[in-house]
Amino acid sequence: MCFSAVSSISAGVVLSGAGVLTLKKAGTTNQVVFASIPLLFAIQQFTEGVLWIALQDPAYQHLQGVATYNFLFFAQIIWPIWVPLGVFIMEISENRSAALKILVTIGALVSSYLGYCLLNFPVKAVAEAGHIAYEQQYPAALGKSVGYLYFLATVVPLFVSRITWMWTMGLAVAVSLLITALLYTDYIISVWCFFSAIISIIVLLIIVRYNETTRHSMAQ
Repeated sequence: MCFSAVSSISAGVVLSGAGVLTLKKAGTTNQVVFASIPLLFAIQQFTEGVLWIALQDPAYQHLQGVATYNFLFFAQIIWPIWVPLGVFIMEISENRSAALKILVTIGALVSSYLGYCLLNFPVKAVAEAGHIAYEQQYPAALGKSVGYLYFLATVVPLFVSRITWMWTMGLAVAVSLLITALLYTDYIISVWCFFSAIISIIVLLIIVRYNETTRHSMAQ
């Protein structure tokens, strides 16, 4: 199995440490939303670890529903608004902020729509072929459009921002999405979230560099 309870929980442990350190490195309140990304991913990975256990051990079957909804809450409601908002709040360029504000709005719409779907349509998690498939009976008519808007909200802000290292994270997330879409088509929610979680450690580098640049600018 290339993904399992062990891999999810291990990722959660690593990200917890990185998340706490990143928040400690956040020098100002405008960095907190973005700096909390690794810690939120840690919670999401712990959730999927619990889901793995619940899917494989009948003794924990009662946790399947809660773990499934919690994981999808992060994947479909938190990230489309959290990522663009975190980047927008930190942005140093007024011109880029205007574009980021639009992406925040798109993210809010995506989060609202997927939140509505999550509450009103059946969802189910199934373990198969070493991965977790999230079966969602959402309206098919808007499926692709919402997918494109989700990409706009969660990936494009990382390229729009002028903050140092932000584009590196954007490139890594975009490449991981391409790999996931090509190799793990039926498990894209689970696998891409796993890759993105690990990539979110770059957030620490971004915060450190951001504060170094800020201190240098103030010293001049």
